Amino acid sequence: MGICDGRVAIITGAGRGLGRAHALAFAAEGAKVIVNDVGASLTGEGHDISPAAEVVATIKAMGGEAVINDDDVSDWDGAGRMVQQAIDTFGRLDTLVCNAGIVRDRMIVNMSVDEWDAVMKVHLRGMFCPVRHAVDYWRAMSKAGTPIEARIITTSSGAGLFGSVSQANYSAAKAGIASFTIVSAAELDRYGIKINGIAPSARSRMTQDAFAEMMKKPDSGFDAMDPANVSPVVVWLGSSACEISGRMFETSGGELSVADG
Repeated sequence: MGICDGRVAIITGAGRGLGRAHALAFAAEGAKVIVNDVGASLTGEGHDISPAAEVVATIKAMGGEAVINDDDVSDWDGAGRMVQQAIDTFGRLDTLVCNAGIVRDRMIVNMSVDEWDAVMKVHLRGMFCPVRHAVDYWRAMSKAGTPIEARIITTSSGAGLFGSVSQANYSAAKAGIASFTIVSAAELDRYGIKINGIAPSARSRMTQDAFAEMMKKPDSGFDAMDPANVSPVVVWLGSSACEISGRMFETSGGELSVADG
């Protein structure tokens, strides 16, 4: 028995890195998974379904159930289609993990408004649109008398909590995600919806260049920056066992702390 047996989870940005690790971990714990990824570059250009297709194939090879979704999560209609796909394919939706993101790093004095807007769009609008559609579904069920054990996990960052030089756009977006999580927890609890966030430290396309030495895979021993180390926390937060809401967790391999205040 897995901790997410019978649950249906959407993971955005699930083609690579943390999102991929989350999708595999949810599947290993019994969840049916919608693997969302547009397959864009690190800076948000392009479209390629092959990363998401590989994740779906891996889950199926494990004996799990998964489908691809390549909708743009920052597009209102696209986010709605993604949520509806979960319901149409698997009959329900229980967990939403908002993980999609891009970077366009630049010092403030050189940053263009387009670079600012692009990062805000994916991180903030790309979180809000799926959350809003999922909440509409769960709220309607709650009002109809159906018990709800819905879970949302957002993805902030140490940059959002403490700032990161040359990442003013990314840091501001991630700080906004943390605030959104706290406010949403207060507003959504009445419907049976719990929402928490993570500020992960792990090796990914976003970190492997900017923090190359810190993220370097060790020659031997425990790989603290393996993204798979973060996923067990996310899976638990996405399960019915999680009864907390409105918290932000800093997490990496072997470490977990609550960012409070």
